[in-house]
Amino acid sequence: METQLGLIEQSFNLRYSLWVREALDELPDNFTITDPSISGHPIVFASLGFLKMSGYSRDEVIGKNGRVFQGPRTCRRSVMEIREAIREERAIQINILNYRKDGTPFWMLFHMCPVFNKEDGRVIHFVAVQVPILRKPRRSGGGFGRNGVDLCHDRSGGFCETLGGSCRREVHSDSVVQLGCFLAMDSVLGSDDRGLDVDEPCEATDLDKRKAVTAVSNILSVLTHYSELTGRLVCGKRCCLSGMGLLGSSLNISLGRIKQSFVLTDAHLPDMPIVYASDAFLKLTGYARHEILGRNCRFLGGVDTDSSTVFQIKESIRTEQPCTVRILNYRKDKSQFWNFLHISPVRNASGKVAYFVGIQIDESNKNDDKNGLGPEMRQLSVVGAVKVAVRSFSMGAGTSKS
Repeated sequence: METQLGLIEQSFNLRYSLWVREALDELPDNFTITDPSISGHPIVFASLGFLKMSGYSRDEVIGKNGRVFQGPRTCRRSVMEIREAIREERAIQINILNYRKDGTPFWMLFHMCPVFNKEDGRVIHFVAVQVPILRKPRRSGGGFGRNGVDLCHDRSGGFCETLGGSCRREVHSDSVVQLGCFLAMDSVLGSDDRGLDVDEPCEATDLDKRKAVTAVSNILSVLTHYSELTGRLVCGKRCCLSGMGLLGSSLNISLGRIKQSFVLTDAHLPDMPIVYASDAFLKLTGYARHEILGRNCRFLGGVDTDSSTVFQIKESIRTEQPCTVRILNYRKDKSQFWNFLHISPVRNASGKVAYFVGIQIDESNKNDDKNGLGPEMRQLSVVGAVKVAVRSFSMGAGTSKS
């Protein structure tokens, strides 16, 4: 838990100056900010309006995924559309039903957009603005379709029939990335909506939509300004694509579920830079994520690292074959540890090697596994999970690395 909280703190402290939270709290808008590079895609900032509306304290929200704000009537199709927007790293604006801490439901306009690293184009945050839909739903025909089937609003303005609050065309969407489950400001709701018939979808007005766009613009202005003070610039559009490989947000999230220590390197970029490092790897080595991404793994070596072992690793990469070695590595604080290392090529959906995954196990904790798996099986399980994530992403994105 301490590691997770530390990563959440770094998510803001390394990117923006210390006054950014105070500046964001001065905004009247209801919003959250999440970090897809941290395991679980947690909320790293929640505005005062969001907290007042939802009934949660900041401590109860920070570190949580947006799925905790879902309820039995939240439309699966809407959640799926938000998940797809995250995977495609694009903005989305959609009406959705959510729930407060006390369980009361309400309709809101949800507007989410990515925040990009200006230097290399990576998505570093998602901003999610929530605008409460003030007016009551129109009662033209009631909240039920034929045969008493509930109606659930979708993005196109139509309806999907639901049974018991779940879309008939059920989609088992990834619960980790269900960011559509956010709430709206309680104080803005001019009347008590506890008796609201949630089966009748509310439509956002043009004014609601303009409010959401303006709020996003204001938030991005604050983030941009306070990133300039640290020299780690952010922007609302992908400004450039540098030499470092870009991992999609959904791939980052899928990899974040893997709890073992590992890194992913891009096989087709010069010097094979690290494009993903797990939380466990950061804990093992003592480095922060920004100190690792874009670097070759050789920085873990030192004066006593065996050159013949390094050569063996290079040969396995050259021949695109897996290998397992025992190598002396160094943490950030210069302390040594014997690394039981497994390296394996990772192919995309077209069958070409896109990445190499390296799984590290500290030999002093080699047999420390709660599930009783040996180190070799733990490494192979990581390789399998990474391959599934990469292939699924490359098929979903409709692209392949060559």
